[in-house]
Amino acid sequence: MLGEGKLKQLHQLIESYSHEELVWINGYLSGIVANRGTNGNAVTANGHDAKPVSNKKISLVFGTETGNSKRLATHLATVAKKKGVNAKLSDLSQYRLTDLTKEEYFFVVISTQGEGEPPIPSKKFYDHIQTNDLSLPNLKYSVLALGDTSYPMFCKTGEDVDARFEKFGAKRVVPLQKCDIDYEDDAEAWFEKVLAVVEDQTTAAPIHPVVTAAPVTKKAGGKKYYNGTILTNINLNDRGSNKQTYHIEIGTDEVIEYEPGDTIGIVPANRQDVVNRIISLTGIDPLLSLQTSKVTAPVNELLTQHVNICYLLSSTIKKYAAITKQDIPDTRMDLVDLLRIYPVQNTEQFIEFVKVLMPIAPRLYSVSSSPAAHGENEVHITVAKNQFLAEDEQRFGLCSEFLGDQPVNSKITFYVHKDKHFKLPATDKDVIMIGPGTGVAPFRSFIAHRDATGAAGKNWFFFGEQYFATDFLYQTEMQNYAETGVLTHIDLAFSRDQPQKIYVQDRMKEKGAVLFEWINNGAYIFISGTKDPMSKDVERTLLQIIEQEGKKTEEEAKQYLAQLEKDGRYEKDVY
Repeated sequence: MLGEGKLKQLHQLIESYSHEELVWINGYLSGIVANRGTNGNAVTANGHDAKPVSNKKISLVFGTETGNSKRLATHLATVAKKKGVNAKLSDLSQYRLTDLTKEEYFFVVISTQGEGEPPIPSKKFYDHIQTNDLSLPNLKYSVLALGDTSYPMFCKTGEDVDARFEKFGAKRVVPLQKCDIDYEDDAEAWFEKVLAVVEDQTTAAPIHPVVTAAPVTKKAGGKKYYNGTILTNINLNDRGSNKQTYHIEIGTDEVIEYEPGDTIGIVPANRQDVVNRIISLTGIDPLLSLQTSKVTAPVNELLTQHVNICYLLSSTIKKYAAITKQDIPDTRMDLVDLLRIYPVQNTEQFIEFVKVLMPIAPRLYSVSSSPAAHGENEVHITVAKNQFLAEDEQRFGLCSEFLGDQPVNSKITFYVHKDKHFKLPATDKDVIMIGPGTGVAPFRSFIAHRDATGAAGKNWFFFGEQYFATDFLYQTEMQNYAETGVLTHIDLAFSRDQPQKIYVQDRMKEKGAVLFEWINNGAYIFISGTKDPMSKDVERTLLQIIEQEGKKTEEEAKQYLAQLEKDGRYEKDVY
């Protein structure tokens, strides 16, 4: 029997593992008990002494916004434990900054968001190391940076973290590894090197910080680009709506390799009228051929198809200030506004600046179709036209406006961005989908796929928008799915149809008892749509339902939801 203290330690340890890890541990311990040698040492199946557990400890920290870094770091921590290395897994959003000077082995898995920014939850850690001069001579470290080579600031956050640790005097024991969207193989190879360093007790000297970053492995063929034709482009909102949401169908002459839950990447073109204003403000010859780091093309083509002219980074504006010798505050703005407020003195200055402009970054859209339901030669997306005021002028998001304005038969190039986690479970599993607004997109795909494949699992969909009459996206389809039993339940929340606003989380609370019953019986939960505040409000509601209906404490409810996430039963696709 275990004493009370050891029993408590065992319970705490068990709570930190996923179901799959506990299964492995069960088998591992069974083998040790069955093969315990007479001298008290564990033996292997061959009768040899088992390798003793290393006394080396490492800290494996992750910075994530979409969940990829967390999933990867959790997997790597499991690999480390199986090899006898004690890996302490921490989220940088909860990491105690004062512990950094106490670390010996410190390995970072971190993604880059937007235009070179750190994940929002990790910003406190990132800002801390960027604004403080630390001394970390005893720290041994390496960084695994996740990114997407389609974006100009590829893996910048990882590069920044790596550079700061080098400046702090820490010892880089494995070169910085930058990973594209298919990161698994590169990550495994990086971590094998990490473990080799940690397990090597005889390492005489660490690798010097001058080691260059490991190259990004180019996968065979790289991204697969498809040449498509727009088959359908319709506004899903009715007359009188405050919104414009487009259903766009794209067809190709070849099979498109995608699954429900994936996204497609599209590089938009800049508006020709805006480009014309830029050419007029600078007096540059639109046919003049210029060479950038990526492409050589006439000015008009460069500004239309290749370089970003929208909401320039503050670092890009600083370069403009240096070239034009003007005092410009730390800000972000469109190129046309920059030229209007702080004009160039001659075309030579503008030519110099064009060469440092970033490429247009692709925009990702969740697929709202299923190959099983809609055919293998077309893919659908659902695009909300993003509109806002700038300089008292109505403006729109670059790609949403670009796509919304494309007529039928327009040509468009895109690629598929595979998502390995936001995926339907086995056909007999129940699914809960929460997707207000354009969050409906992946769930239209999910529901259509389950219908087309005859999945036996039940389906529950929560949808919300402003008004039932004008904003019920895919209304006819969803009502048909409900009538035919494909949707077991559909709960709707139209916030402006009554004096008191009602949201999807309110509908969830109303059905809390049944919702928890589904979850407790093995249902998978998916959330799609805006991250802030929707996804956070929905998660808070889920925790309240788990706590109330499951008769749990607040902390137990958090652990319950965390376990669902570990088991792959709670996934989010938010933006």
